[in-house]
Amino acid sequence: MIDTLFGSKTRVKLLHLFLNNPSRSFYVREITRKIDEQINSVRRELANLQGIGIVKSDSSNNNRLYYEVNQEYVHFKPLKAIFEDQSVTREVPGAKVANDWQKRLKPLGDVRLAVFSGKLVKGSPSTADVLLVGNINKTQAKRFIKELEEEERLTLNYAVMPYDDFYYRFSIKDRFVVELLARSTVILDEDSILAATATTNHKAT
Repeated sequence: MIDTLFGSKTRVKLLHLFLNNPSRSFYVREITRKIDEQINSVRRELANLQGIGIVKSDSSNNNRLYYEVNQEYVHFKPLKAIFEDQSVTREVPGAKVANDWQKRLKPLGDVRLAVFSGKLVKGSPSTADVLLVGNINKTQAKRFIKELEEEERLTLNYAVMPYDDFYYRFSIKDRFVVELLARSTVILDEDSILAATATTNHKAT
């Protein structure tokens, strides 16, 4: 019904994404993964939404174009009321997004932790753009990074660590690990080590 009202399935998915993440900006490739639509359709509907004024863009970070909802748009609150209770991919990745990354990471071996940072997190400076932890096939890891570089049109720095090495460095607050995790998005955390630590720190405060 909402699809019919707004005229496009892709447009509705975009409105779900933006209106449920009003303080979050996204780049095009990220959006296509989150809403599972073709990039040409996404670009077309972003242009439509931007023309209306619902969405605004910014290219100040890393020369990459980011989109976010315009909270000053005159009908922002009514639209948010319509879409906020609908099923949507939110800031915290849902099961579908997590499953997609699990499928993509599976050929690499036993990946226990995968983290995006640096250029993949709105251009934030970091010691590496991708961290892969576990018993990982380095040839497959290179292939994965190459695919990611082609998708994002970026040159990426990445690090691969055995789980025991990462856990030790994480436990002693190794500078490389701490700085990388400080500005990162967790793609996969099989043992919930980062989630558990975040919960512990929250309780401690």
